[in-house]
Amino acid sequence: MNMSRHVLTGKMPGQWAVFAFLCAASAAAPAVDWNGVEGRQVMLFFPGQASWEWALTQADHSGAKKFREGKNCRECHAEEEKDIGDKIASGKKLEPNPVAGKPGSVSVNVKTAHDGERLYVRLQWQEPARSQGAKMDPDFESKITMMLDDGSVSEAVRSGCWGACHDDAVGMASAAAGSELTKYLARSRTKVARSGGGENYKPAAELDQLLQQGVFMEFWQAKLNKGAAPLAVDGYILDQRHKNETPAIQAEGGMEGGAWTVTLSRKLSGAGPRHKDIVPGKTYSVGFALHSDHAEHRFHHISFEHTLAVDQGKADFVAVKK
Repeated sequence: MNMSRHVLTGKMPGQWAVFAFLCAASAAAPAVDWNGVEGRQVMLFFPGQASWEWALTQADHSGAKKFREGKNCRECHAEEEKDIGDKIASGKKLEPNPVAGKPGSVSVNVKTAHDGERLYVRLQWQEPARSQGAKMDPDFESKITMMLDDGSVSEAVRSGCWGACHDDAVGMASAAAGSELTKYLARSRTKVARSGGGENYKPAAELDQLLQQGVFMEFWQAKLNKGAAPLAVDGYILDQRHKNETPAIQAEGGMEGGAWTVTLSRKLSGAGPRHKDIVPGKTYSVGFALHSDHAEHRFHHISFEHTLAVDQGKADFVAVKK
């Protein structure tokens, strides 16, 4: 039977229609039974123009001395995310251009699991109310992001994705007019001041060496519109935010009843040269970010640093085999 002819004409015999239905049902079936996985609520909050440099400066941040001495963000500010976010979103601190109606925080339920080949991260949250702000990103209603590191980036261990947020990035306090600086790591610069590292890039050979050593943060992202399949995007951050031409991650999910449910996944190992192998017995740093309501750049909600392990370990999220 010439199957291609039936596909092209849109006509398909009964037995092939049944076969196609069964294949589609199989493809749509979830890889993990999430009912048996315990979730954890992670509070994402609005950070305004709080940068890595701001956190290190005593005149700006009262906890800077403790932070410099080794305290991590969550050690001092766990359970304070909602209050911090509300204050910043109101414009009382760190936000010169508050968006009317923008919530200070969003709670996201996070579940993790693996099937022996892939790590799965399920994120579920209620769609925040529409603010009165402009559509900064007209193409996508929301973007949900996870950043991951294997301990090679000390900033990620200390503060999650905050370690890549600098004072001179787009929309930040020290950003130059017309600057397109994205997230980056301080180790990619020859010098970093209170205003950031600017374009003081290390030579290409040194940046390549850092990449070979695994000194980069990996990011997974799903770009979202209601009624459409998520668009998977991934890449890494070192001297800037690099997007992979062909993503190694998959993104599935959508919105139902006013709530988004999105699952990000990729191979535990062998995903590519700019992806970190995820193995049992190791603790990983993860951070989460949500750009809702067509937000772009810094107008997102972020988490503090969290930890992830596979099968067993002392971590916020332990992905077990399902």
